[in-house]
Amino acid sequence: MGIDVRVVPDLYDGLAWNASVEYIGQFPTIPLHRREFPIGAFMMKRALDLTLSTIALVILSPIMLLIALIVRIDSPGPILYRAKRIGRKGRTFSCYKFRTMVPEADALKAKLAHLNERDGILFKLTNDPRVTRFGRILRKYSLDELPQFFNVLRGDMSLVGPRPPMAAEVEQYDLSHLRRLDVLPGITGLWQVEARQDPSFDSYISLDTAYVENWTIWLDLKILVRTVNVVLGGTGA
Repeated sequence: MGIDVRVVPDLYDGLAWNASVEYIGQFPTIPLHRREFPIGAFMMKRALDLTLSTIALVILSPIMLLIALIVRIDSPGPILYRAKRIGRKGRTFSCYKFRTMVPEADALKAKLAHLNERDGILFKLTNDPRVTRFGRILRKYSLDELPQFFNVLRGDMSLVGPRPPMAAEVEQYDLSHLRRLDVLPGITGLWQVEARQDPSFDSYISLDTAYVENWTIWLDLKILVRTVNVVLGGTGA
């Protein structure tokens, strides 16, 4: 609604460590939900998403068909995993991936919580027992995320943006964390190319906030180029 919202940092925990501070009199404040993205730039971003996603799906369709076949043979269960995720402005959507885990993976997560290698809200295990044999290969080279090009065509996601969080994660967000929901979530983003192996939740949030605050088409293009190197290097989960 165009309202300039500010918070006094002493009154709130979990504010992004690199957020800008502005003084009103003697009180330090952090501005939230302030920047309005220009419509023309958003249209360019959407055009880039549609063009590159269409080209990617055409070129990669034989590989995706092969992956689908191997997933079916490798372990029982559906080929695609449809995960409920939170998108721009809190909208819920189905995020598509090639299935890399056993069908009962979500139910088993609670039993593995004590082994979590990430801090805060994030969850990650290096040797997650829920991951299938072929799933490890898909995750290593981020091939499990190829179906998300369909999410981009549907308008649920962008090629570049913060990763779409689960509802359970968003429920634990502090006030300033909601800033990352001001834009469409992305297949790749600043965190993926800067600190993908960093277990810190503060780093995760700060990089996403920095992306939202400093977004340009040029930044998206640089992240896409760097993502190619990350994927070829096999630094995925």
